Amino acid sequence: MPPRKSLVQESEYEIQRKANIEKNKALLRELQLNAASAGLAPPKTRQPGSSSSATKKKPAPKKIKQEDITPRRISSRLKGIEADSEVAKRKAEEEFNARIEADRVKRQRVSGPLAIGDILVNGDASNWNKSGNWLRDVKPANPYERTFDEADIKATTSKELRELREKMSGLQLWQDIEPSRIKEDEFTPEITTFKQHTRTISAMTTTPTQPQNLYTASYDSSIRCLDLAKGVSVEVYAPSDTSLDEPVSGVSIPITDPNMLYFTTLNGAFGMHDTRTNAKSSTQVYQLSEKKIGGFSVHPLHPHLLATASLDRYLRLWDLRQMVKTEGGDRLPSLLAEHESRLSVSHAAFNAAGDIATSSYDDTIKIHHLAASFAQASTSSTPSKSKTRAKAATVAEWSAGKTLTDEQFVPTTVIPHNNQTGRWVTILRPHWQQRPSAVGGGAQRFAIGNMNRFVDVYTGEGEQVAQLGGDGITAVPAVAVFHPSCDWVAGGTASGKLCLWE
Repeated sequence: MPPRKSLVQESEYEIQRKANIEKNKALLRELQLNAASAGLAPPKTRQPGSSSSATKKKPAPKKIKQEDITPRRISSRLKGIEADSEVAKRKAEEEFNARIEADRVKRQRVSGPLAIGDILVNGDASNWNKSGNWLRDVKPANPYERTFDEADIKATTSKELRELREKMSGLQLWQDIEPSRIKEDEFTPEITTFKQHTRTISAMTTTPTQPQNLYTASYDSSIRCLDLAKGVSVEVYAPSDTSLDEPVSGVSIPITDPNMLYFTTLNGAFGMHDTRTNAKSSTQVYQLSEKKIGGFSVHPLHPHLLATASLDRYLRLWDLRQMVKTEGGDRLPSLLAEHESRLSVSHAAFNAAGDIATSSYDDTIKIHHLAASFAQASTSSTPSKSKTRAKAATVAEWSAGKTLTDEQFVPTTVIPHNNQTGRWVTILRPHWQQRPSAVGGGAQRFAIGNMNRFVDVYTGEGEQVAQLGGDGITAVPAVAVFHPSCDWVAGGTASGKLCLWE
């Protein structure tokens, strides 16, 4: 039967569309033939099972299960201990006591002398040579090596912060540091690390008569002397009871009496210890504040004058020549004067001229001219009807027992200064130049860290004479000190850098 013709005629559009399709198919076939003749055609895919030489997949190696030998925590439920039972409470109490005991043993100070080979952290202890260069074979540390970075700080919790501060309690000794000889391409400092305390080192000091002795105070309640000539570390002071926790916040040795050791604690106590005696019972300790004493200083020429800065917002001036009996029956040094700030006072520093510089959290640096206060007090004590005017008393002529009023003990200069160090930066403290050089005209100057990564230098009159900085300073040089006689300033940062300026 012949095919039935379509009753519907195709439109011109449909006819043109079919013609374009046939034209494109013919063009595609021509392109495939040209590609095959030129060797550009894709390889033919093999049919599965068509070739007997097909490569077989190698079996995956069997993984050997390694047993974890570390002890695992097992819940009380799996141990068969009922919740809130006496057994569970006893178990929790035992674990808590074990942690407390482990922490106590870890923080307990080591009494007695320590050989320098035992406390040497960086280097080989067998290469210790007391007669020659004792840093001869000690491996130097990498310069400008950071102990931790900002990422570690952000991830630190309170427990990790304690561990971090313990790691930072090491003492680093720098050799041959002189700014005029330092060249960036040639100079590599030789650093040797000692660890003679179990907790953070809070203060260090030396004496001009015995420069080989380095005294360090620590939060482990002890003060040790590192004798570099003998190669031994000796405990100079520690509480008689090893269970007492009295962190030492500061240490100082008067220039006029190198055998006396002054120190303060975070508990608000001030102590005096004679280094010529080993009896701990001979140490005199006085409770000068209910809160911690952050910093203190004695007059360089008149060591009976003591200035303390405490958390209770007071700067106090004490006279150690006279002891006064309190209402509670305790004997304390005579309180000569005191000045209250708006917030806590961080440090108080004496210079040879009798000026006291303080830094406090009310963002000020205050300078008290003690000679002017004594002169004002001695002249104002004379009756107005008297024809003879009293001579202004100097610091040396000031008699024991006399006091200054609040109006007489006021700061002569107040300098605005950002002292908000926060949690991670060391507290900013002013440091006077002990023996001002003749180059600067003998003017009294002190250095203090700046939160904008500088070190500020001020005169005793409150004038800023320098702001020291540099491109390589990546952290706040919070600990800034003056060389005793040369115009050199050193600043230490928490990133592990020691910055020097000449």
